Amino acid sequence: MRAIWKGAVSFGLVSIAVKLYSATEEKDIRFHQVHREDGGRIRYKRTCSVCGEEVTYDDIAKGYDIGGGEMVILTDEDFAELPLTTSHAIDVLEFVPAEQVDPILYNKAYFLEPDGAATKPYVLLRDALTDSERVAIVKVALRQREQLATLRVREGVLLLNTMLWPDEVRTPDFGFLDEDLKVRPPELAMASSLIDSMAGDFEPDAFTDDYRAALQEVIDAKVEGREVVQPEEVEEAPAAAVDLMAALKASVERARAARGEEPARGGGAEPTPISSARSAQKAAAQKKAAKAPAKKTAEKKAAPKKAAAKKSAAKKTTEAEKKAAPKKTAAKKTARKTA
Repeated sequence: MRAIWKGAVSFGLVSIAVKLYSATEEKDIRFHQVHREDGGRIRYKRTCSVCGEEVTYDDIAKGYDIGGGEMVILTDEDFAELPLTTSHAIDVLEFVPAEQVDPILYNKAYFLEPDGAATKPYVLLRDALTDSERVAIVKVALRQREQLATLRVREGVLLLNTMLWPDEVRTPDFGFLDEDLKVRPPELAMASSLIDSMAGDFEPDAFTDDYRAALQEVIDAKVEGREVVQPEEVEEAPAAAVDLMAALKASVERARAARGEEPARGGGAEPTPISSARSAQKAAAQKKAAKAPAKKTAEKKAAPKKAAAKKSAAKKTTEAEKKAAPKKTAAKKTARKTA
């Protein structure tokens, strides 16, 4: 990393020399604007709208538009006379609990490294912040602008978080805030249950930028001259129109299934017409499925009995015919003699 700023942290009468480094970096894939026909880079020139001449950076000043086509021009001398704190000091103003700082105020993050012989006081401030469980509120001038910031400890290093000023945070002004919307207790209970079923510990490494990975794959394929194979997108069927309670209940069941948990049984949220109908359909299907195997089993058990009965009946008929045969023969003989 390359230091972008050098200065000192003023901690009471203690001064700690430090170097400032950007703590974050964007991983977006950047592109140049090029001519579609030949790939040539597109260049932009700084030209004056009045005289049309190209202007160098040394001839550029800052202008403030006051309306009506008038412009107030400010020079470097004008900025030098402003009551700006020294550009090489981080003044500690107070120490506050970290939870009192609204995260919306955080802007950019920077690592602080001790410079030269400042390691001992640097470590002292770091350990004192850790023991106090507080963050330091500081003022610092970066890029010709005074900024509010916090100092806290992250992985054994002092981290400077610049912050927005309170008047830079917008006040939400939306119509629904004035509406009198009532949330039913069962709905709130089911929403809380959904939150509980999806609760976990935040692990940043578990999340990835799928779009950037796919875009990098397209670029690599172009470089290697191979065909780009786009992954097939699974289109989800449009969800049926259900009421809020049914949607919440279905979401809870899906979250539990994803975790391998058994679906909730018994009490809980009150059933809705849709959920009741679905439950009835499911129960009917299960009942029908249970009856079908039972019927087949009964038929299988009855089949041997029927076969045995038929066999027994056939046997009895044969024996009866055998017994009747001598009687028929004797009757025939008697009939012949009489004749």
